[in-house]
Amino acid sequence: MSDLKPLFENNRRWVMERLLDDPDYFKRLAELQAPKYLWIGCSDSRVPANQIIGLMPGEVFVHRNIANLVVHTDLNALSVIQFAVEYLKVEHIIVCGHYGCGGVKAAYENKELGLLDNWLRHIKDIYHDHSEELETIEDPKGKMDKLCEINVLEQVSNVCHTTIVQNAWAKGQNLSVHGIIYDIHNGLLQDLSIRVDNPAQLDNIYQMMPQKKVA
Repeated sequence: MSDLKPLFENNRRWVMERLLDDPDYFKRLAELQAPKYLWIGCSDSRVPANQIIGLMPGEVFVHRNIANLVVHTDLNALSVIQFAVEYLKVEHIIVCGHYGCGGVKAAYENKELGLLDNWLRHIKDIYHDHSEELETIEDPKGKMDKLCEINVLEQVSNVCHTTIVQNAWAKGQNLSVHGIIYDIHNGLLQDLSIRVDNPAQLDNIYQMMPQKKVA
């Protein structure tokens, strides 16, 4: 307990500050969770979702993992997406990467890291698929920044390829998927100019036709 004492003290101070500003803050928060946004971001402690986009708790649903990946076999991420889309009815899914991502850098450096190597393999695959473009960038930082951006774009595609998102579109649900990136050096977000809101924007192989009902 002694090791965590500062955290509990911070918590009580935070509670008092919230109550001084708004006596009904926690009562209201406990009664409703109706976010319009699902944020899929990196676990990096320097990239806190709520603070970056200036939203209060309850206004954004958050999933984070190393290098903000969306893998079609990751039941954790898929469960979060399903809950956000089918039950919370979010209108926007935001995949947010960040420059200087340690996961992206580790994947590129080919260092053995143990179990983590299996997770980072997905980024290695992305590098392989885009190696022709990336190898033209001589500046190491520029190359890593570009890989961080490409990773976000690939994860946006992965989100859109899920049956969860495509079923929502088939039902006419208002849902858009976006890719953005965060610069930890200046605190600013950058729009990567990708917004997908219907399956027609996807390659044909990934478009799923709604099942016909059997009479």
